[in-house]
Amino acid sequence: MAQQELKRDLANRHVQLIAIGGTIGTGLFLGSGKAIQLAGPSIIFAYLTVGIAVFFIMRALGELLLSKVGYQSFTDIAQDYLGPRIAFVTGWTYWFCWIMIAMADIIAVGVYVQYWFDIPQWVPAIICLIILLGFNLLTVKLFGELEFWFALIKVITILLLIGVGIILLVIGFKTDAGTVTIRNLWEHGGIFPNGISGFLLSFQMVLFAFVGVELVGVSAAETANPRKNIPSAINKIPLRILFFYIGSIIVLLCINPWTELNAEESPFVKTFSLIGIPIAAGIINFVVLTSAASACNSGMFSTSRILYNLSRSEQAPSNLAKLNKNHVPGNALFISTLVVSVGALLSKLIPSQAFGIVSTISAICFIWVWGVIIVCHLKYKKTCPQLHAESTFKAPFTPFVNYVVLTLFAMILIIMLFANETRSALLLTPLWFILIFMMYSYRTKRKEK
Repeated sequence: MAQQELKRDLANRHVQLIAIGGTIGTGLFLGSGKAIQLAGPSIIFAYLTVGIAVFFIMRALGELLLSKVGYQSFTDIAQDYLGPRIAFVTGWTYWFCWIMIAMADIIAVGVYVQYWFDIPQWVPAIICLIILLGFNLLTVKLFGELEFWFALIKVITILLLIGVGIILLVIGFKTDAGTVTIRNLWEHGGIFPNGISGFLLSFQMVLFAFVGVELVGVSAAETANPRKNIPSAINKIPLRILFFYIGSIIVLLCINPWTELNAEESPFVKTFSLIGIPIAAGIINFVVLTSAASACNSGMFSTSRILYNLSRSEQAPSNLAKLNKNHVPGNALFISTLVVSVGALLSKLIPSQAFGIVSTISAICFIWVWGVIIVCHLKYKKTCPQLHAESTFKAPFTPFVNYVVLTLFAMILIIMLFANETRSALLLTPLWFILIFMMYSYRTKRKEK
């Protein structure tokens, strides 16, 4: 039996950095360029809005996870409060979400490598995927260590960027684009240069930038002390992410007027090039490359554990629950990696559109997953008042804030419907849900026979 259980080898520092590593990645380092082009400096308020919503989602998830010892992920929670059908759809949708994220990150790896080498995007994407597969097949503790150092590189880089930006602001440093000044936030068309419409259209990419923060819930099964580590991670991570996102975006826009940024390249690399330190731009490109690899690493970890849990609950083929000698779900990992490799194919077929397509689909599916967490918490509070009363980690301002978050999600979906770049992906995504509901019905009928 011991062979069939995941090992609880992740320490508190691993859990903290896994969630940061999974979230601070391509959405910030590459996707923020597109979001800034849409919203201008008002992007700061978009990040703040979504960041606060994510914090309340995490608090709801934390209370639910700690309400029952046997919970290993929020699919178990959905099973209890919304039934097996929704649990089945949510589990597979979450797997699909992370597949999309890993695809986006693999595509980004190819984009970043092209900074140095004129080679097709898909080549470095495949190489990176093979290396990460090798690491993930080893112990979960090695994964935790790898992700810890990957994430630490990102954190240090952003802190350095903020520190350098403050120094440049104080001395009034001059670049090719003008003087580094806080006035850049409003002197190029105002805070809302593209109006409210531009601000609203940025929410899809901003939401994509935050996906992955709930990874702390997936790692619960391999956390040494969940009752201590999960509350600690949930309370600290969203606030840290808000600091990293908003702090770095403000600094970027003070150094680099938003009109100078290109949606197709990393604003971080562009900013350091503008400062006049070419080698620094190369170093930053290396950092964002490791960042994309880190987020993809988190994606491979997450998707394999989701398939493992689905298999254990008889919602996926039984051989996906098989663990290798290192207590890692090797079969689930191989299947997920194979599907992620489609991202490399997309970067070969449609290199300029691939990132936008997979990031949009990922954001839409994450709205479902986060929405399920919020609805489960509403049901939990209504049907289990005693558990809520005894909870040592109560989600604040419920149920009011739950309805506010659900309203925000509905607004973002409506915005996607009216935006030309996201409409097609929004209209295609329901096909996934139709497929999964049909899979559930087929599976149920087979069991009844």
